[in-house]
This record gives sequence, structure tokens and C-alpha cells, in this order.
Amino acid sequence: MSTITFLWSGSQPAASAPVQPGDANGRLLDAYSEAVTKAVERMAPSVIAIDVKKAAGASGRRATRDGRGEQTGAGSGFIITPDGFALTNSHVVHGATELKVMLTDGRRLAAQLIGDDPDTDLAVVRIDALDLVPAELGDSAALRPGQVAIAIGCPLGFQCTVTTGVISALGRSLRAQNGRLMDAIIQTDAALNPGNSGGPLVNSRGEVVGVNTAVILPAQGLAFAVPVNTARDVAAQLINNGRIRRSVVGFGGQTAPIVRQIVRHYRLPQDTGVLVIAVEPGSPAQAAGLLEGDVIVRAGAHPAASIEAIQRVLTQSTIGAPLPLTVLRGTELVTLTAVPAERVA
Repeated sequence: MSTITFLWSGSQPAASAPVQPGDANGRLLDAYSEAVTKAVERMAPSVIAIDVKKAAGASGRRATRDGRGEQTGAGSGFIITPDGFALTNSHVVHGATELKVMLTDGRRLAAQLIGDDPDTDLAVVRIDALDLVPAELGDSAALRPGQVAIAIGCPLGFQCTVTTGVISALGRSLRAQNGRLMDAIIQTDAALNPGNSGGPLVNSRGEVVGVNTAVILPAQGLAFAVPVNTARDVAAQLINNGRIRRSVVGFGGQTAPIVRQIVRHYRLPQDTGVLVIAVEPGSPAQAAGLLEGDVIVRAGAHPAASIEAIQRVLTQSTIGAPLPLTVLRGTELVTLTAVPAERVA
């Protein structure tokens, strides 16, 4: 059975054969090495190591108890603004009682947790320091499978460690530690180890394209990163508000198949929907008239083939805005209108 681990796995790259002068393969290797070296030199000053203390019993990977009844752990991050805001993973800093960071120039500084979002496994911390070098953020929408991927972080306490690989796949789905599905995840085979959590995934130009978050054990070369386009939006909200606002309708459901004859009759684009198994009293779902046993097949303008599909629709923009829900009630297709409320964490 495979295990998704936030965030540990990886192996050491194999040693390369000596390069012979004039060898065509050697010249290609030199070009590759030069590209990686320049990307690392550009990115390294922005990378930070993070030491975390949490109250006893707090969740967190790679946490060990110290003599004062606390948990300690470590991760990575990278600076995104000249005034000290930095990105990392939520599972690294969630519930932290104390944060310390180490810069690549050797400075050890206190840090403040600005906010974290377990749904995307992202967090923002702030460092009070001068002469900080922010990373340049790229465009994860422009990534292509096979593209060079460089992971930089501080695994097992080793400052600014570099591993390389390629973008293995795009658009993967991965469950966060709170169980919510994260979409559009980047898969890479760049080796990751304990402490890489929150570090940058970089392209050959030294631009951040992802935030390293998890690996699958015991598989080799299956690592995942949150796209930087997602991280950019989440970071902006965390810096401005300290939290992410999402909407909620107020029902419990599960993915369920739809009878084939009904799919054909109504020309539905999918053969599954969301079976409503509970409706919260006083919720927008109850106000809309949603009933247990209804099967939601559409939310707004989007097919609702799974509970995750509805979760994707319920963003900040839907808070207080009418949201049409198309449901199967028996064999009849019914349209209801819910007004999502803000979700309380």
C-alpha cells in the first residue's frame, strides 16, 4: 500500500561519468549543469530553513518532543517580498508557538506566522530583517511535462540542498492533511527528503514554479508541488486578511452513480453526481430546499460529478451570491438556488 507523506522521500542522484574534452554528450552535460547552476545561484539567497515549536499534541510531520513538553520540527520556505514575507507549507507551521528561520547568509531570526491555509497546504510567515532577496515567481500555467525541475530546500537540516529532475505530470489531485482535495498539483521526480516541505520548485531560469509539499512512499520519484499560481493568490489573501475566505452550502454528500437511462434522458455530461446524505439545520442548503436523497448534478455552470467538483465551485467569490443547484429528485430534474455563506474554520 502506498502512503502519501507530507513530505518525505527521495534518493541521491547517481554520479555521472567523467566528461571527456570534445565529447558531444559532455558538452550537453556542461550546458545542463550551467543552466542548473545559474538557476540555483539566482534562487538560493531567497531560500530559508524553518525551525518550528508546537504545543504538545499539535499535528506536524517530523516532530519530536523536547524536554519541555513541546514538539519540534523543521521545514523550508522562500522569501517572496523585500519586506520579509515568505511562503512555506501549512503542515510545517500550523499550530506553531515559535518560529525561527535561518537565511543562506547565516543569519538566524525570529519569524511570525501571518496565516496558513490547510486546504492548499500553504502558509505565509514574516521575517523582520533587512537586505532580503525575494524570489522571482514564474508561471506554473506555462509548465510542460519533461521540463527541468529543480528542488531547493533544507532536508534534515542540510542548508540549501539542491536536487534535480523533470516535471513528470501536471493537473494531479492530492489530498491535503485535512482531507480536502488539492487540484492542479505538479508531479515531479526531483528527490525530496524530510525538511524539504515548503521549499521552492524552480525552473531552469531560476523562477519558482511550485511549492514542494509531499511524496508518495515507498515509491521512488513521486513528489508533488503546489503550483506557484495558486501560491501567489493564496499568499496575497493571507497577507491581506490572515486567512482564506471560502463559502459553504451546508450539506454532507458523497459521489454516487446515476442510472444510465437518466443520464441519456437528460443528456448529462457525467454519469455520477453528489448524493445528499445530510442537510445542516439553518444552512443555505436547507433554505434552498435541498433534501436528503437528492443527487446534485450541477453547481452553477459546472457539472457536479463529485463532492470535490462542488468544493472547487465554493470559493470566496460565491459568498452571498446566488448559486443554482441542479438536482435529481427521484427521476425529476429540479433547479434550486442556494446562497452560500462564509465557511467558519
